Amino acid sequence: MSRPKVLVAMKLVPEIAIDLLRKRFDVEVCDSIQVTRAEIMKKVPGKFAIFCSPWNKIDEELIKTAGPSLKVVGTFSVGYDHVDLNALKKYGIRLGNTPDVLTEAVAETTVGLLIATTRRFFEANHAVKTGGWKDVTPVWMCGRGIKNSVVGIVGCGNIGTSTAKKLKTFEISQLLYTSRTEKPAVKALGGKLVAIDELVEQSDFIILSIALNKDTKFIINKERIAKMKSHAVLVNIGRGELIDQDALIEALQEKRIGGAGLDVMTPEPLPLDSPLMKMDNVVLLPHIGSASIETRTEMAILTAKNIIAVLDNTAMPKEVQF
Repeated sequence: MSRPKVLVAMKLVPEIAIDLLRKRFDVEVCDSIQVTRAEIMKKVPGKFAIFCSPWNKIDEELIKTAGPSLKVVGTFSVGYDHVDLNALKKYGIRLGNTPDVLTEAVAETTVGLLIATTRRFFEANHAVKTGGWKDVTPVWMCGRGIKNSVVGIVGCGNIGTSTAKKLKTFEISQLLYTSRTEKPAVKALGGKLVAIDELVEQSDFIILSIALNKDTKFIINKERIAKMKSHAVLVNIGRGELIDQDALIEALQEKRIGGAGLDVMTPEPLPLDSPLMKMDNVVLLPHIGSASIETRTEMAILTAKNIIAVLDNTAMPKEVQF
């Protein structure tokens, strides 16, 4: 009797997770570093499950190509904006994701990205390597410190809350945040729940850690950028489309805000000719918020367990309800 089949739509997934799947499934792993849609479409027919990442678009066309055997999508991520939920619902397919396990890794990245941006670490490093470190003045490479600043966190879920706890140790003067409801853990830190417009007007540092959906797309738009302080630093570790990137580029070019630290952008990978690549007041990372060995291993195991749960007709460890 043939076993159900799983397509792993990426290469170099931690072997411990692949081994878990192989105990129950026939597993096919895509063999390209940058897996193309064409490759996935070719391999997906007849699969019971797809083990995917945010770089794999899971839409109705792909689901129909997979056929009626497809019962579950396990995404190697917290976010699932790359998945067509309406199509999953239409065909009765379940979705698992990986919240919680990457909270601390992403919060660490957030703080590091904020410090690197405001203290101009990448710009200073470039100067060291290219002969710019000479004839310095007392204000050379000076950035703004975090102590006594106002920090605003847009979206205070697990990652936002962990980031708030870490930044509170920097002796900030005020912590603002947005959320659908008041967060007791953030309130205990002295955090104040405010509207998004108040947050962008008052904050020295603005951190985006909110999920991307139809309501949050371009939550940072031209109008809100115009309300920011002239020295404000914007950090995004959520999704690129939380920001109107063209409006951000314009504001950065005209020095209307202090800078930006981006772990996510639009599109990904960012084209080498993007204006963001040429700016001294921008720090760019290649979407590595959760990129610690321990975290990625836990994410892979959880994705595998989500898929196995559907085979066993039991509750997923982490299922997206829609």
